[in-house]
Amino acid sequence: MTAPLTRRQAFKVAAGLGGAIAAAVLPKPAQASTEEHPAHPVAAPDAIAMLYDSTICTGCKACMPACNEANGLPTDTTLSGGIWDMPTGLNAKTKNIIELYEDPQTDEFAFVKKQCMHCLDPACVTGCPFGSLVKRDLGAVTWNSSLCIGCRYCEVACPFEVPQFQWENWNPKIVKCEFCYDQRLVEGLEPACTAACPTGAVIFGKRVDLLSKAKDRITATPDKYFEQRVYGEHEAGGTQVLYLSGVSFQKIGLPKLGNTSIGHYATKVTSVLYKWLGGPVAVAGLLGFFIRRNWKRHELERLTQEKKTGYPDQL
Repeated sequence: MTAPLTRRQAFKVAAGLGGAIAAAVLPKPAQASTEEHPAHPVAAPDAIAMLYDSTICTGCKACMPACNEANGLPTDTTLSGGIWDMPTGLNAKTKNIIELYEDPQTDEFAFVKKQCMHCLDPACVTGCPFGSLVKRDLGAVTWNSSLCIGCRYCEVACPFEVPQFQWENWNPKIVKCEFCYDQRLVEGLEPACTAACPTGAVIFGKRVDLLSKAKDRITATPDKYFEQRVYGEHEAGGTQVLYLSGVSFQKIGLPKLGNTSIGHYATKVTSVLYKWLGGPVAVAGLLGFFIRRNWKRHELERLTQEKKTGYPDQL
């Protein structure tokens, strides 16, 4: 039978726990930005981007296996009975997908490529409480597993519904396109999807150059493009994945958004959220401080008592 804890042993455990809370919590405050973000951010001159032209895409889906291979992702064969890759949308196994919009009444159809939009001021980065999502030097939004706590704030914050959570794993990850940052960009290579596209429907380059190219296409053949503008130039403060389409952007699943950065709105929420989060953190740290201080005083009294009586304090 295990002997019961003495008062001194219990006190020592409590002191250790309080100290652990103070040491673990206080030096590591929430990393999500609470500073006001610009309503209309400006892309860096060398910011990278993709330009996807739906009118050129043939729906071959060559970009999908290329993405899976580059990122070490398994194929999603659930719907095909294990035969071929057949995801229904972005998910824990799919960072990039080609979808089809079709109107059987008018015979109107169009393909659309979906992946992370790499916003100029990403709401997912602003909303992440521990900085696991970061916008890198060239503009790619990447995810750090060692900092993620699985809160899924990024899923809620993203207006494009891009980040996906691995529900089936015991140690789940957030899955999203990262522009092949670690796999290819750091080696000077373009993302796997743009390298694999046989028709040039999606191309890679500097954002400023791709915007110019997109506008040149609209000027050259204005009747080809439904809205005669580039989606992502201003939406949500601007994105680094740009779109041209022969049908309405909303029909191919791109949300109608204003020109104000989502991060600009998000900081109004996180500034309040993390302000109130600081209260419990401060209380935990304060308790740890007093427990440690009282423990030291208790130990001093115990040692003094032992010197006087010659017997250890077993109370």
